[in-house]
Amino acid sequence: MANISVLLCLVITILVASGFANGSGYEPKEKIGVYELKKGDLSVKFTNWGATIISLILPDKNGKLADVVLGYDSVNEYKNDTSYIGAIVGRVANRIGGAQFTLNGTHYKLVANEGKNILHGGLRGFSDVVWKVKKYKNGGHTPSIAFTYHSADGEQGFPGDVIVTVTYTLLGDKQLSIKMKAKALNKPTPVNLAQHTYWNLGGHNSGNILSQHVQIFGSKITLVDKGLIPTGKFASVKGTPYDFLKPQVVGSRIDKLKATKGYDVNYVLDGPAGNKLKRAAVVHDSKSGRMLVLSTNAPGMQFYTSNYLQDVKGKGGCVYQPRAALCLETQGFPDAVNHPNFPSTIVTPTKSYKHYMLFKFSTTS
Repeated sequence: MANISVLLCLVITILVASGFANGSGYEPKEKIGVYELKKGDLSVKFTNWGATIISLILPDKNGKLADVVLGYDSVNEYKNDTSYIGAIVGRVANRIGGAQFTLNGTHYKLVANEGKNILHGGLRGFSDVVWKVKKYKNGGHTPSIAFTYHSADGEQGFPGDVIVTVTYTLLGDKQLSIKMKAKALNKPTPVNLAQHTYWNLGGHNSGNILSQHVQIFGSKITLVDKGLIPTGKFASVKGTPYDFLKPQVVGSRIDKLKATKGYDVNYVLDGPAGNKLKRAAVVHDSKSGRMLVLSTNAPGMQFYTSNYLQDVKGKGGCVYQPRAALCLETQGFPDAVNHPNFPSTIVTPTKSYKHYMLFKFSTTS
């Protein structure tokens, strides 16, 4: 009987760590809703499922409005999404090699969801849970909404309880601020959040982004193996298809990247470390005239050209295909917990996590 009890406890532990308790039987405590922020001719809609951006409407150079982010018609479709469209991803964004790490002498085995590795937090990361609406103010000079989530000790194998808050605010003239904060309550743990919106400044239903111009303020990239796990080494972008130090047409060199079918790489952003914002990227769509300028305090940015979207039925019946959008995922470096030479992603009860993004939108003739 003792052996049976031990076996039963082991099975329960494995199921909880794997997210089974939050899988098909996941019962959210909060209601799922849709919320809008509007300031001038910029309007953004969100859902507390994954603290997700579901639409962002901007005028073009002629004043014509369009939704410039990929998404779905209903919240229920986000529940079945496998591309992290518009969501906050974590507890650790990007990949951790072998879905494991050692911290302060303790070895942690995580829930693998991409072969032997873990991607964007596991089988049920922060993109697949219901967040609590902490504050919602749609009016005044700074309309804002704040979502919060309590990630439990052992969730997807990660140690310690963590309280995460994401605040979206509309500022000034067509600016979107995103502030991501996390506090470890009882144990050191890695935290690395990313905002996974798919951008197409021509409009979500305008086709691919290959003719758009991109500038990335990163002189180096983190080198990876065949499984896209960093080797710990860096490489200069100069003279390679990854060089966006000056504005380049996205499609001009993309077909040279056959292994990943397009861009899917972490840039080491130039500029100082710390909480001061630095410019990360500029995107310009010449046909519509829309421009996006992104600044952040994060050390890295994953540039991804939606290489693996395939026949995804989106808003208004639009079917999204590869290269339908691009992602600008500011972040800590992938697999940082296994590379001492990377900027640390460890959060402790006395050291909190702060990640800022600022999008400035405009138009050019």
